[in-house]
Amino acid sequence: MDIFISTAMNQSIQRHHFFALAIGFLLMSPLRAAEFSATVKAVKPSVVAIGTFQKTRSPSVIFSGTGFAVDDGLTIITNAHVVNGAMKEAGDGMPGVLGILSGSGDVTEFRTATVIAVDEEHDLARLRITGAPLPALELGDASKVVEGQSIAFTGFPLAISLGFHHASHRGFVAAITPVAKPGLDSRRLDPKVVAQLRRSAFPVFQLDATAYPGNSGSPVYDPATGQVLAVINMVFVKGLKETAITHPSGITYAIPVNFVHELLQKKM
Repeated sequence: MDIFISTAMNQSIQRHHFFALAIGFLLMSPLRAAEFSATVKAVKPSVVAIGTFQKTRSPSVIFSGTGFAVDDGLTIITNAHVVNGAMKEAGDGMPGVLGILSGSGDVTEFRTATVIAVDEEHDLARLRITGAPLPALELGDASKVVEGQSIAFTGFPLAISLGFHHASHRGFVAAITPVAKPGLDSRRLDPKVVAQLRRSAFPVFQLDATAYPGNSGSPVYDPATGQVLAVINMVFVKGLKETAITHPSGITYAIPVNFVHELLQKKM
């Protein structure tokens, strides 16, 4: 009889424990959403648009990609190809002044920027801006990132054609994979892939999240803490750029933040 009562009590305790966990999970879901909203709110002031300004052209500001403030708040990290693209944009034969656009909506400010260091191999660039420091994002440890880990990123998808408004997306790390893989045969190895294979391979994060042209240079961060884990680098879009809205591929790559740490150590 004692054994029967003990077993019944144990089963009752297990049921109560299960229901408590289920209720706790349901209650935590809105909490997690609230936490992410707070993270996005904290991250947005640090995320800027990269482009060039020229008073005599229309539009006066041409957008090239996204960047974010780190370190002292006057240091901006973005992709090297974003900076190169900005400097190639010409209006009346002039590329304009490189800089960043900060703020949100109609309240924006263009600040000039200087290129301090470039890491072409990992497609990263470090800029120095004028004016008051922006809120700096904290850099995390990419070596601790694992497949299946939740991530988020904030930037300016589809340039600023939809207005100067930050957009944030969530997803997870689908794979940690080499930056370049050989084709199935030599005929499918284009010069860019061959050049990459000649360099020492390094891992990149493949994200299960859709980024768009304009997101290049966006910070990839922990949704709970806002710590930057990587930088959006490459988006494979099916067909022409015009199909990015209706047929996004959903395949996005990001450069681990440890290469940003190295870039910050380069002497000015």
